[in-house]
Amino acid sequence: MKGFATVVLMLLSAPGSVPGQQWMFGPFEKPNAVNPAITPGPASRFRSSLSDTMVRWEEHATFNPAAVVKDGAVYLLYRAEDASGAHMIGGHTSRIGLAESNDGLRFTRRSAPVLYPDRDDQRQYEWPGGVEDPRIVEAEDGSYVLTYTQWNRRIPRLAVATSRDLVSWTKHGPAFAKASGGKYLNLESKSGAILARVEGNRVIATKVGGTYWMYFNVPDILIATSDDLIAWTPLEDTNGGLMKVLSPRPGHFDSWLVEAGPPALLTEHGIVVMYNAGNSETDGDPSLPGRIYTGGQALYDPRNPVKLLARADAPFIRPTEDYERTGQYPQGTTFVEGLVPFQGRWYLYYGTADTRVGVAVWDPKRRRP
Repeated sequence: MKGFATVVLMLLSAPGSVPGQQWMFGPFEKPNAVNPAITPGPASRFRSSLSDTMVRWEEHATFNPAAVVKDGAVYLLYRAEDASGAHMIGGHTSRIGLAESNDGLRFTRRSAPVLYPDRDDQRQYEWPGGVEDPRIVEAEDGSYVLTYTQWNRRIPRLAVATSRDLVSWTKHGPAFAKASGGKYLNLESKSGAILARVEGNRVIATKVGGTYWMYFNVPDILIATSDDLIAWTPLEDTNGGLMKVLSPRPGHFDSWLVEAGPPALLTEHGIVVMYNAGNSETDGDPSLPGRIYTGGQALYDPRNPVKLLARADAPFIRPTEDYERTGQYPQGTTFVEGLVPFQGRWYLYYGTADTRVGVAVWDPKRRRP
């Protein structure tokens, strides 16, 4: 891939602007009657095989969801934290819960998590911090591919799991374990947004140039390729460093960090990448609070997923409601991770203040001016 990367770098050019920003998704509206869509549930109990105790697994926080449409319903796979450990972000144990909705707005949750640290070969990577921040796509064969963060409270690692029914999952371990002779096994990595196409209500992983692509990581967005959606190889630049395809911009809403959001989508305009953006306290957008998280959008060449074509200068979603600014992260977050087409509209699911799940809706028939 190094030869390919060299060619790609020669093709890169400064991002421009698209008249009217017609490539962007939105505007999204937050329905007040149903938000927040998922909140902590102190009554849910689950026996942890690792602690050998009954735990209130979603007592402390429920946030950062992946979304998929299956059998005419929207399913959310959301991060849930118990109240164990240190009282700080990342100090609790996270598990992945599953919720279902017939309208995309009101959800019924399962009483037990569907993905969690267990007595398996991933224990060293997932305990005691847990499993975090999922994204999901379908594979060509109708199975589901989940990227998530393994957190052992030492190194965060991007990992992959697969399922046929969204309930029983097979863990495949760290996504980069086999790349370059294990060179990237201990790379601090997270936020895997696999490139996909849209067919009806389905978001299906799709190849470009004969390979699958994944945007990932923070504070810069990097990119990786795969032949099978399980084993991934980060792309390197001509100097042997990891290839950055999106970086923070001083003076903008994304001046502190950028982090891959929901699956990247192949559209008629190109590849749309929604990303999470942190505002710098020192050289950020002065109209926004420091360290606030908003959502941005960028457009990439549909034939060359590393070539940036355009980038919005303002966030398309930001914390405006109380539930988006109260909780574990009071600076405020609209942390986007789940995006699905459903019943003629687009439903965006996001974490609010690292504590709850929010939903926003866009009707494509109502185009932006």
